[in-house]
Amino acid sequence: MAVPELHRFTLDNGLRVVLAPDRTAPVVGVSVHYDVGFRSEPEGRTGFAHLFEHLMFQGSESLEKLAHFRYVQSSGGVFNGSTHPDYTDYFEVLPSAALERALFLEADRMRAPKLTAENLANQIDVVKEEIRLNVLNRPYGGFPWILLPPVLYSTFPNAHNGYGDFTDLEQASLDDCAAFFDTYYAPANAVLTVAGDLEVDRARELIDKHFGDVPARPKPARPSFAEPRPGRELRGSHTDPHAPLPALAVGYRMPDPVNELDGYLANLVLAGLLSDGDGSRLQQRLVHREPLVTDINAGAGLFGPFEARDPDTFSVTAVHPPDVSPERVLGALDEELDALAVTPPGEQELAKVTARWSANLHSEHDRLMSRTLALGSFELLYDDPGLVYGLADRIAAVTAEGVAEAAKALRPDARAVLVVEPDQGGTQ
Repeated sequence: MAVPELHRFTLDNGLRVVLAPDRTAPVVGVSVHYDVGFRSEPEGRTGFAHLFEHLMFQGSESLEKLAHFRYVQSSGGVFNGSTHPDYTDYFEVLPSAALERALFLEADRMRAPKLTAENLANQIDVVKEEIRLNVLNRPYGGFPWILLPPVLYSTFPNAHNGYGDFTDLEQASLDDCAAFFDTYYAPANAVLTVAGDLEVDRARELIDKHFGDVPARPKPARPSFAEPRPGRELRGSHTDPHAPLPALAVGYRMPDPVNELDGYLANLVLAGLLSDGDGSRLQQRLVHREPLVTDINAGAGLFGPFEARDPDTFSVTAVHPPDVSPERVLGALDEELDALAVTPPGEQELAKVTARWSANLHSEHDRLMSRTLALGSFELLYDDPGLVYGLADRIAAVTAEGVAEAAKALRPDARAVLVVEPDQGGTQ
């Protein structure tokens, strides 16, 4: 298959640009990825990166609040933003005739978002309500992505709650916002991606016109978030007032997603062998044969694959009846991992998982919004947006021995175990 066309260049102010023309439909995707996520937020300001993402939608020095929404939606487009461990993205998909409008809007807020006391207070309330809805008042809210990291990791960047603590959110100031913007929202710390129905020379002209005069600022130094792997099993517990059943999350460290990509991909395939579909090993054993759990999942990447640099987490989560102990679930998990470590998976079992991954990736990247975001994040994290198009082949090349090695590395003496107990006095 021919590799799709890609164009990469950098503006004088340091903004990296990826253009991915595709004339199959008269639509265009525009995204801006900033190299800052919740691992970069300052201590005492948990949830700040996500709060700042909200503030970027509150108008700018030249556009009033809600203008961004109006301009995109009146063009027949959709838009959003999201905060990840190592980046924050903003995106819109519109009819291709509205490309200049999208570029103007993204350049406008890169230049000067409207940071006011009113906007800050309003968005703190919005974020707190989001936390109530998605975490505090929901069964298994924040499980495992908020609850597992403080058991597995010891440093603030890796262990803290990226959604935010109410006290920290309430103490956020306009000075904090200005400093965060000045440090991390510099053009040199960002990637602009335009994909879809575009003419390359015209797109370059429009990008120069709208982004070329955004003032250059120094690119911040990116710290290493590395920390030692656990030398023993780490344990933690959490009481959930809304959970109907006990639950368990097991976290392991994975190979570096960027510098050890093939080892990381072997972990992706291992997660599929363990829990994807009814025929997977943990589903067969723990749901159907024994049965010890009502639900089980394994995943490479705490927030999904390709969302973070090193360190990243392999997790297994299970919901189980009260009369099944966590130790029984852990024992069965260890036996299945040991079996894979000793006897690599057969060709057919491996092919089934890699084919599913390949199909999912092709389906995902067929959607313009997903493809635009993937190209931007791979430019940011891997310095190689073209890797997006080679992922299916890289995953298909994962060997049975590679999967066995991945299973061997998930050891009981180097993991975190989080036990979630229902609060018997709470809502059942």
